[in-house]
Amino acid sequence: MGGIYRELTSLLKEGGSYLLREGRGSHEIWFSPRANRAFTVPANISSRHLANEILKQAGLPKGF
Repeated sequence: MGGIYRELTSLLKEGGSYLLREGRGSHEIWFSPRANRAFTVPANISSRHLANEILKQAGLPKGF
């Protein structure tokens, strides 16, 4: 898995989010207690814009 994925998941973990389950295909399901919601993270993420949107869904500031 690429650098954006590694950096994104690191930021999510630091922010208190955690992996709920590995999804079907190439997506994972994460949960953010901060935002009180679940969201998907593609394992093959290559877009910094999408990574920032995922951080927003998790209730975290932009990181990319």
